[in-house]
Amino acid sequence: MCRSIKTLRRRDKPATHEEVVAASLQFVRKVSGYRHPSKANEEVFNAAVDEIALASQRLLSSIRVGARA
Repeated sequence: MCRSIKTLRRRDKPATHEEVVAASLQFVRKVSGYRHPSKANEEVFNAAVDEIALASQRLLSSIRVGARA
């Protein structure tokens, strides 16, 4: 979907907060169709970035490497 978002789950080092936020911003830009939201949409746009970053960080910290069903 969004080729500029890189995989953040790595074996060598965990993703930084900045990487998670950057990926979240790219995702919200892609979904919303806005590169920069208008003033009227700025608050909800930024809230979406924050929510997705939080969910992404929670996912990354919960994944068990090598786990099988």
